[in-house]
Amino acid sequence: MKDRRAVQDSSSMTNFIDELMSKMSLKEKLGQLNLLTSNVPIDQNRADEIRKGNVGGLLGGLIDCSFGINGPAQLRTIQEIAVHESRLGIPLLLAYDVIHGHQTVFPIPLGLSCSWDMDHIETAARIAAREASASGINWVFSPMVDIGRDPRWGRIAEGSGEDPHLGSQIARAMIRGLQGKDLSSPDSVMACVKHFAGYGAAEGGRDYNNADMSSSRFQDIYLPPFLAAIDAGTGSAMMSFSALNGVPSHADRERLEQVLSGVLKVSDFNGIPEMIAHGIGDEEGQIDEADPLQTMSERALRAGVQMDMMGYGFVTRLEKALAAGRISQQQIDSACRAVLKAKYKLGLFAAPFARFDEKKAVHSILAPDYRHTAREIAGDSCVLLKNENALLPLPKSGITVAVVGPLADDKKNVLGPWSFQGDSRTAVSVLEGIRNVAEVKMIYAKGSNIVEDRRMVELLNFAGPKVDIDPREPDEMIAEAIRAANASDVVIAVLGEAAEMSGESASRLDIGIPDNQRTLLKALGKTGKPIVLVTMNGRPLTLPWEKDHIPAILVSWFGGMEAGNAIADILFGERNPSGKLSATWPSHVGQVPLSYYHANTGRPGNPKEDPGKYTTRCYLDGSSDPLFPFGFGLSYTSFAYGPVEADKTVLTGDDDVLTVSITVTNTGGRDGTEVVQMYVTDPVASVVRPVRMLKGFQKIRLRAGEKKTVSFSITTRDIEFCDSRLLPVWEAGKFVIGIGTNSNELNTAEVVWNK
Repeated sequence: MKDRRAVQDSSSMTNFIDELMSKMSLKEKLGQLNLLTSNVPIDQNRADEIRKGNVGGLLGGLIDCSFGINGPAQLRTIQEIAVHESRLGIPLLLAYDVIHGHQTVFPIPLGLSCSWDMDHIETAARIAAREASASGINWVFSPMVDIGRDPRWGRIAEGSGEDPHLGSQIARAMIRGLQGKDLSSPDSVMACVKHFAGYGAAEGGRDYNNADMSSSRFQDIYLPPFLAAIDAGTGSAMMSFSALNGVPSHADRERLEQVLSGVLKVSDFNGIPEMIAHGIGDEEGQIDEADPLQTMSERALRAGVQMDMMGYGFVTRLEKALAAGRISQQQIDSACRAVLKAKYKLGLFAAPFARFDEKKAVHSILAPDYRHTAREIAGDSCVLLKNENALLPLPKSGITVAVVGPLADDKKNVLGPWSFQGDSRTAVSVLEGIRNVAEVKMIYAKGSNIVEDRRMVELLNFAGPKVDIDPREPDEMIAEAIRAANASDVVIAVLGEAAEMSGESASRLDIGIPDNQRTLLKALGKTGKPIVLVTMNGRPLTLPWEKDHIPAILVSWFGGMEAGNAIADILFGERNPSGKLSATWPSHVGQVPLSYYHANTGRPGNPKEDPGKYTTRCYLDGSSDPLFPFGFGLSYTSFAYGPVEADKTVLTGDDDVLTVSITVTNTGGRDGTEVVQMYVTDPVASVVRPVRMLKGFQKIRLRAGEKKTVSFSITTRDIEFCDSRLLPVWEAGKFVIGIGTNSNELNTAEVVWNK
C-alpha cells in the first residue's frame, strides 16, 4: 500500500481496515489467518507464499534457529518481501516464544513468581520486550497464566503457581511490561496470554491431557488470571491443546465468545488438526471421513479461532467451506479484521520497519544494566527453605568450601526450559558465581551425573546438548566428592533437574531429585560436614529426606544467566533471601494435587492430632501435610507479627470497606524483606468454600529492629464466589481475616458482613 499513514484512534482504525479489506480477495483474507513457522534465512517456498499473500504471520522455530538473534537484519528481509513484493503490502506478524527473557535470560516464570514482586516481573517483561523488538519481533507467546497445582506437570515451570489472586497480579504485570504504555512503540511487543483454558489442570499431570471440573471451579480458580490479562489489555490469546469438560479449546465457542471477545485468538501449534485425535466432529458429531481437517478447520473458525498456527486448514479448507455454506463470509471477515487490527495497533501499517533498527539492537540486547537487573531478580526469586543453626550465610573468607554436584559448574541447564534464544556462554555457573563473590578456598567435584539413564539423556537433549554422562563409574565420582568434603569446612551441593526435565512435554512420575544425585547427597551426609543444598528445578520437589537430614536448603529454580552470581550473593550474605513459594511443596508425589486453597470436608480431622483413620488427613503410610506450605520462605533475619486490627467488626452492604492492619517487626540483626500475606476465610456459606484464599500481599523492607504497620482494604469483591448460575455473589455472615508470613502461620480477626 502506498499510503501508510494511520491515526491511532478507533474510528481511523476502522476506516483504514474497512478500506483495506474492500481490496482483499478471499484468498488474501484467508492468508491473513495463516500463521507459519520459519527459520531464517527464509527458504524460497516460504518467501513465495508471502509474496502471494498467503501468510499473515511467522513464528520462529525453536531448534537451530536464528529467528531474531543478534540483530534484526534477517527478519527485515522477510518483512520487506511482505511489504514490497505482495500485492497489498500487508506487513507480517513476527512471533517468538519469549517466556522468561529473550537473550537476557531471567528466572523461569515459576521462580519469578516466588519474588512476589510485581515491579520485578514487569521490569523483566519490559527488558524482554525491548530485546525482542530490537531483534525485529513484534509478537511474543507470553505470558502463560495457567494455574498449576500438580507438580508432576512440567509446564508448572512456565506459570505462576497455584493461586488465582497471585497469578492475576502477575498476569497484569507481564502484560504491562511486554506491551508497554503504547503498543505501537518500536520497543513494545504484543502479548499472547495462554493457554485458554484449564490447561494447568491436566489429569495425572500429563501434558496435553484433558481436564474435567465444575464450572464454578473454573470460574473461581482457573479463569481469573485470564480476565486480569484481558483487563490489562493483552492483544492476543492462545488456545490450549487440551479439552475442558469434553470440549477441545479450539472448538469451545461458548467460552471463546464469553471471555475472549475483542482479543485476537490464535491456535496453538498444529492445535486444529490435533482435534481429530480427540475424536470429535462438528457440532452435530459428524466428520468428513475423507478429509477430517476440513471439519476441524470449519469448527475452529465457527468457535472463534482467528489464526491457524501450522495447521494449514484455514488457508486450504475454508474457501470450500464457504462455497458449501458451512461457514459465512462474515466469520472469515471477522477473523481477518482481528488480525489486521492487531497489526494496526502494533503500528505495522504506519511504520512496518520501525523494529528493524540495527543501531538500537546493539545497545538494547544484553545491555550491562540488564545483567545487573537479572542478577537482582534471580536473587529475590530464590527461596530459603531451611537454615538450621544459622548455617547461612557463610563467611566470605577464611574457610574451605567443597562445591559438589552435576549442576555446580553447569552453564547450560541454569538457563532453564524455554530459553532457546539464550546463550549459555553468557551464563554464570554457581562455581563461577562463588569465585566472583567470595574469597574462599574452593574444591570442586562433580560427584554424579544429572541422570544415569541414557534414554532420559536423549530426551533431555532434544533442543541441543545440555546433559551428558561422565564416563567414570558412579562410585569413582562419589569418592572424589567425599574427598573434597573431608578436606573442606562446608559443602555446597548443587543438585536438581536438568533444564528439560521441566517445561513442555516434561511430566515426571517421581518429582524428587534423581536417585543417583540423592545417593551422592547421602554419601556426603555421612562425612559429618555441614551441607548447604542448592536446588535447580522447575517444579516443587519432594525432598522429605533432605528436609530431615540437610541443615540448609536454598531453592534457586532455574535462575537464568545471572543465577550463579545471584546464588552466591545469598550464600555469602550479600543479599538476604526474601522469596516465598507460589506453589505448595508435597512430601510425597502420592499427595498430589496438594494446594493450600482447598475446600473443607465433613471429616477434616484436627491438624494438632494424629490423623488416625476416618479423616481427610489420613494416609495409612504417611502424613498428608505439605513439606512446605504455599507462601513459605525464610530470611536471615526474623519477623514478628502483632495482632490483626480491623477498623470495624460489623459491616453492611456492597459499598462498605473493611481495613485490616498488622504491625510487623524485624526482630533479627539484619535488614530484610518480608512478604506480608492476607487471607480471607468464609466459614459458613451456601456452598463449600476454600479454607482460606489469598486476597492481598505487600512486600516490605525493614531495617533491623524496625517495625511497620501494614494495611489492607477488603471489599465485597474479595468475598465473592460464583453461584450455580455462574454469577458473582457474596453472602452475609462471619468472615475470618488472616495475616502472616505464609498460608499456615496466620494471626486472625473476625468480622461480620451484613447485606
